[in-house]
Amino acid sequence: MGIRPNLVYDDGSIPGVDVVHLHHGVWLNLGAPDATAALPQRFFASGEEKTAMLLPAPYGYPYSTTDHWVLNYMLHNLTPEATQVWVTYDIDIIPADAPEAVGMLRARPIWMDVQNGKGYPVFDAVRGMGDGVTYTYPDQATAPYGNGPQLNEWVADADGTLIATAGHLHPGGLHTDLYVERDGQKAHAFRSEAMYYEPAGAVSWDVSMTATMPDWQVSVRQGDTLSTTATYDSGLASWYESMGIMVVWMGETGGDADDPFTTAVDTPGMLTHGHLAENDNHGGDLDNRYLDLTALPSAPASATIPIQDWVYTEGDMNYAVSVPTVKAGESITYENLDANIGKGQWHTITACAAPCNRSTGIAYPLADGPVIFDSGELGLGGPPTADRTSWAIPTDLPPGTYTYFCRIHPIMRGAFRVEE
Repeated sequence: MGIRPNLVYDDGSIPGVDVVHLHHGVWLNLGAPDATAALPQRFFASGEEKTAMLLPAPYGYPYSTTDHWVLNYMLHNLTPEATQVWVTYDIDIIPADAPEAVGMLRARPIWMDVQNGKGYPVFDAVRGMGDGVTYTYPDQATAPYGNGPQLNEWVADADGTLIATAGHLHPGGLHTDLYVERDGQKAHAFRSEAMYYEPAGAVSWDVSMTATMPDWQVSVRQGDTLSTTATYDSGLASWYESMGIMVVWMGETGGDADDPFTTAVDTPGMLTHGHLAENDNHGGDLDNRYLDLTALPSAPASATIPIQDWVYTEGDMNYAVSVPTVKAGESITYENLDANIGKGQWHTITACAAPCNRSTGIAYPLADGPVIFDSGELGLGGPPTADRTSWAIPTDLPPGTYTYFCRIHPIMRGAFRVEE
């Protein structure tokens, strides 16, 4: 069985990732319980990295016409223009009465996730976390789960054979890792690596994740603990609302399998695709539409700066003649009035390195400001929003001109200034 996801316009063409993309999608089977959370069975996941899934012979995922599949998705339109797109997925099916089905073994999905069970399973990988170069969640987080259960772990409920997995990460992600623990011993089972085609490095969706090879078969016993981690670059920029997911396929016993405590099973994986043409607009070129606000004069800032019609009404990088300015120790409040449009237009104020005025693309701008701040998604309605429409700049900012962008709509840029 295999699944290959995509996102297309009505005419079948594929939109650029800098225009609209599948931020993430989860395929669920309402006819079966999930192995690792109190949810319907989650059997496939993808984002704009478009990782394909293929189960090796002789394994397959049983499907009945009485099953009901549901797609939980988040589409990300980076422009103010409404557009219609379609999430597609090609499926390989072998009928139960086909000769090829003889001898097939059943497999089931084991959803592994560093924030498993949450409706929006994310965490922040802020620049400087971890060792300042990389940040591994949850290992390097402070009390990531509080006093609750370890959300990144699952205790095997039966003997079986792990037959396939691949990771899901957001830009900035480097790899996910799968471990098996038994009787106090912990074995590394697989690393799904993010292979970036992006010239700027690990900063965009121009990436392919490695998946296990067809001969990767790992024996697990009832009572073994599976766990996963996600590692992000923490030296270049901050990565907000990051994910770390591995859907692990577990087959019934009956085929060959290696014991991870006697055999090295963490062999390199394979890429499920190469560079995709929809990732060609990397950004970062000269763009005369944006002003260099570091060169504009100061002007007293209003106590509240509205965000309206996709414009920061003071200090917007497209229109400003001056930079809204406060004295050190004072603050400015931003209010997102677009949050009241339709189901809500959500915006952020996220620090980027000045002058932050080059062309928008999948790799630019970045949350790489020398001083780190982020408003969260200003909007109402629960995750992924911050459940508020306003945000005030920190009062402890040192003097300087601070440029920022909207993580949701990176064509939006602005600046404010702090003076002695």
